[in-house]
Amino acid sequence: MPSVDKLQKEVAGLLDGNIRSLSRLITLIESTPEILASIHPKIKDAEGKGHIIGITGPPGAGKSTLSSALATLIRESGRTVAILACDPSSPFTGGSVLGDRVRMQSHYTDPGVFIRSISNRGSGGGLSNSTYGITALLDAFGFDVILLETVGVGQTELDVMKTSDTVVVVIVPESGDSIQTMKAGLMEIADIFVVNKCDRVGADRMVRDVRSSLQLSDDYRGALPPIIKTKADSGDGISNLLHEIDTLHRDSVFSSDFDVKRSAMRLDILRSSALTEMEFVLDTILKRDNPENDPALVSLINEVELGQKDPITAAKALINMIKNK
Repeated sequence: MPSVDKLQKEVAGLLDGNIRSLSRLITLIESTPEILASIHPKIKDAEGKGHIIGITGPPGAGKSTLSSALATLIRESGRTVAILACDPSSPFTGGSVLGDRVRMQSHYTDPGVFIRSISNRGSGGGLSNSTYGITALLDAFGFDVILLETVGVGQTELDVMKTSDTVVVVIVPESGDSIQTMKAGLMEIADIFVVNKCDRVGADRMVRDVRSSLQLSDDYRGALPPIIKTKADSGDGISNLLHEIDTLHRDSVFSSDFDVKRSAMRLDILRSSALTEMEFVLDTILKRDNPENDPALVSLINEVELGQKDPITAAKALINMIKNK
């Protein structure tokens, strides 16, 4: 934990455009997310200007290649871009391969592109628990566009929608039929669908299946989200994708719903962060040898372990004990 003076110096450097201060602060937040409490009051007035784009989809859909191709076009438009790629961590060591930095080497010499890979540290939502704090730093630094690339998603890994202004869901012809795609929970969160690797057999059918599923969904009674075909490794379709992203963002910024959506995103992050903290508290409480547990709590835990009380009823009693402390 750095001293107050050291932290203030790094924050001042961040707001002054010092890329090393940005990198050091990201490292601090990734290792100690609680440090955001000291940083946020100083950067909050600089936030809110960057367009945060979440890029998610199943493993192997080409999210990193798509992010790299998007970054190239964004830079050609004169805008700066940060890429925050969340890689899966090892369940044994907690470490991560962080391979996206290898796949995006073409941008390393461009001062207008910042790339950072972070480990998801076992988070089940496709993003790291520190993602919000790091995104806030990137936004305050002044990047025009922030690309958030998630771990390959499954049914519960949908945190990207809580952190992004625009959500791009990337699928490929081999992703399966539309029913399987809907089961993955992706249909409900997308602002834009991308069928990547569109040179493969089944791409046109995938577009039709997604469109049919959207038309049957209660979530899309109005205009359907755009469905763009791309071949990210060659750049095909990327300009169409960026046009749709920019159009959606421009329309949303000038609508009355934009501030409402950002407020809702912050509350979603509050909820998920509170649940994480509560899980930590419960894990501590439920340790048999926790000396801080009072006799009533120890008795409750023993009754559940011995099968004398059902866990559902005991859970309600446990919550009441915590509330009354």
